[in-house]
Order: sequence, then C-alpha cells, then structure tokens
Amino acid sequence: MSDIAKDKAARLLKKRGSVSSLSSHEVRVKEILGKNKDSMSTVSYMDEPGHDIPRLAVQLENTYQLGPAKRFPVITVNNILKDVLTNYLQEEKYEAELCRQMTKTISEVIKARVKDLMIPRYKIIVIVHIGQLNEQSMRIGSRCIWDPANDTFSSYAFKNTSLFALANVYAVYFE
Repeated sequence: MSDIAKDKAARLLKKRGSVSSLSSHEVRVKEILGKNKDSMSTVSYMDEPGHDIPRLAVQLENTYQLGPAKRFPVITVNNILKDVLTNYLQEEKYEAELCRQMTKTISEVIKARVKDLMIPRYKIIVIVHIGQLNEQSMRIGSRCIWDPANDTFSSYAFKNTSLFALANVYAVYFE
C-alpha cells in the first residue's frame, strides 16, 4: 500500500471517528525504522453518508438508588420453574449423562425466561440439581450473604417415577 493511500485512509478514519492506538505519523516512523508490529488496535464507527454531526459525550450520573423500584416476582418465577421442569422432565428416565446435559440446558432456559421478565438491577443465579430416585435421601443446602430486604430466591422441586429435580433461582439486588 502506498504512502498516499495510507495517508488518505488515516484521514478518512479520523474524519469518521476512528480512535487508533498509533497515529499515522507513528506508523510511518515505525515502518521506516522496521519496528512495525503485526497488529494495531483500532476502534471505529461510521455514520450514514452525509451526516457530519458531532457526537456529544454522554456522561451518566449516579442514581443513588438503594432499593429496587420493582420487587422480584417470586410467584411468577415459581411458575416458570414449574413449567420448565415439568416440560423437560415429565417423561424422562434417569440416565447420568443425559441428566448432566439436561441440568445445563434447563438452567440456561430458566435464566433466559427469568431475564425476559426484565427486572432491572437484579443479578440472577440459577442452580439445578437432578438425581435418581432410588430409596435414598439427600439434603441440599446453600448459603450466601445478602440483604434480606431486597434479595430473594425462588425454588421448585419436581419428581417423576425415576428422577427428582430441584431448581433454585437467586435474585440479588445490584446497587
């Protein structure tokens, strides 16, 4: 690529709003000295042709919001848990490898459906356990540090003839 083409490309990128880690002068000096690196980081954007409106920098202010504007809907999330676990596991038989994959799939589906509720400022954690029903008992416990006024959880247990499942959704408010 010739020097004229490089200068033209550099001017065009500057005009369109490119931010480069090296200026065109630094690139030329490094090429002359033989110290040119293989990569150069560049971030650019391009507006519609003919729109040369300068962009205003948006500076966000702190909200100082200490509590949620909308509480986490525990009953709605319980219904989501019941619906997802029943649909995925109603006719399934326990197989270790299948249940391992189902655990991942079910937790991703639950997380997506809860995030579709668009509850602002809550971090969502989903944990799903699937095990074999075979005349044994099991205790599952969880601990975390949270604010009992704003943070909450939802849980649902499912059983069929050969397996059990427990799904927990933790909603932690992010200030």
